[in-house]
Amino acid sequence: MILIGLGANLPSRRFGPPERTLPAVLDQLDASGIAVTARSRWYKSAPVPVSDDPWYVNGVAALETLLSPSALLTRLLEVEMEFGRQRGLPNAPRTVDLDLLDYNGKVLNTAAGRNGLALSLPHPRMIGRAFVLFPLRDVAPAWKHPVTGESIDTLITGLGPVADVEPLTSQEEAG
Repeated sequence: MILIGLGANLPSRRFGPPERTLPAVLDQLDASGIAVTARSRWYKSAPVPVSDDPWYVNGVAALETLLSPSALLTRLLEVEMEFGRQRGLPNAPRTVDLDLLDYNGKVLNTAAGRNGLALSLPHPRMIGRAFVLFPLRDVAPAWKHPVTGESIDTLITGLGPVADVEPLTSQEEAG
């Protein structure tokens, strides 16, 4: 199973707020031949690290594609740019953020190549992020971390108290 994380805390010019932009991102992936086979609920979450920035909308989607992990990562970055992502400071607000979380259980850690991209699978920071783990459980409740073998429920329990991640209500999703 190929899994990506999606997040945004700024509106896009074309689609508006993140809860409208992120479904459009999935439609764009689907239209480019990357099949979206499942999607979590949308969650709202506080920025990490804690700041006065707007809260994020996050989710996880399962994909099917014939693209290699590096080619998929390149396509995800292209889609980010198509939706107005401008890279600046780490953890800065953004119109869209797409992370390749897992690619069929592969374990990779490649240095930056000619295209400047480094690729680590599974995503190295996903296990400490409630805004990834909760939506991941929606999509793949039986998922296990490819390196540690820990279940998604074990990883969530390891987070401790989580107050700053909650599902959006139907009304919030509608905008």
